[in-house]
Amino acid sequence: MISQLEGKIVFSGDRYVVIDVSGVGYKVNATLETLRKINKEKSRVRLWTYLAVRENALDLYGFEEQGDLEFFELLLTVSGIGPKSALAIMNVAPTESIRKAISTGEASYLTKISGIGRKTSEKIVLELRDKLGAWTDIGSPELQEESDAVLALQSLGYSQNEARNALKKVPHEISGASLRVKEALKILGNA
Repeated sequence: MISQLEGKIVFSGDRYVVIDVSGVGYKVNATLETLRKINKEKSRVRLWTYLAVRENALDLYGFEEQGDLEFFELLLTVSGIGPKSALAIMNVAPTESIRKAISTGEASYLTKISGIGRKTSEKIVLELRDKLGAWTDIGSPELQEESDAVLALQSLGYSQNEARNALKKVPHEISGASLRVKEALKILGNA
């Protein structure tokens, strides 16, 4: 199996990157966050990878952090969740936020993902909650804050995806729904 790639970026698309490793170009599907980070580096990149083997395709999925790869693989253990769905889930919010939502049983947080309905999100929470363990540091307040910020941006006319993408770019040091909304509006205004 291919568990890691290191090489030069030769092409970067909206959902994937092509990495030249000793003259061989590997197409690696990645989260938007991973693509954003590696596109800043431009030269050499190292990704932890998962090889999805299907009857008619071999697809690589890459992650900058090994913890993100492990979470991706954990999502794949849920029946009905394939690599594309798992990647879509990871595109919505930082991995830690999604882990907290699952650990605290907040299935509604996951229903905000395009293509993930209430039943599927409840199944994810049910099947992964014990595997992830309980969050003892913080949980619901942070998730509620982010949900409130998304709803506030949506009420101003932005789509859910636009709101989430802008909130992803807001530094984590900024807390409070209203402050996060202000920063997100600045980001959306510059786009």
